[in-house]
Amino acid sequence: MAEVSASRFVHATPAELEAFLTPATLVECEGSFAVRETRETSEGVVVLADGGGMEIEFAFEPREKGLRYEQRRGPLERLATTLSYQAENEGARVELRSTVATGTPPRAITDRLAAWKRRGELRRALSSVAAELE
Repeated sequence: MAEVSASRFVHATPAELEAFLTPATLVECEGSFAVRETRETSEGVVVLADGGGMEIEFAFEPREKGLRYEQRRGPLERLATTLSYQAENEGARVELRSTVATGTPPRAITDRLAAWKRRGELRRALSSVAAELE
């Protein structure tokens, strides 16, 4: 299992971020999958997406000043991400932290490769959020 994170200052208030960062928007901002379906459940929001010949399902839970989501179905053994934001200067600091595991030997190598790809997705998501809100 590997952990990665990325953060960025965004010229948007926490209230603007909260309104913009829906589960579907966040998946789209990561850039690897296109959202096909979003549905509300008693536990939160479920997003079904596909891309690159794969289908993935994420379960989202709201958090104070952020979201937590995890892959329910998909190509990885584990993928869990926490999005948080807090006011900073005249905007907000947005942070994404992920834990990823492939379940494929040799794990030391495959988990590192998955973490490298995931870090790129997190950075792309932050860039997309900044571009949309600034």
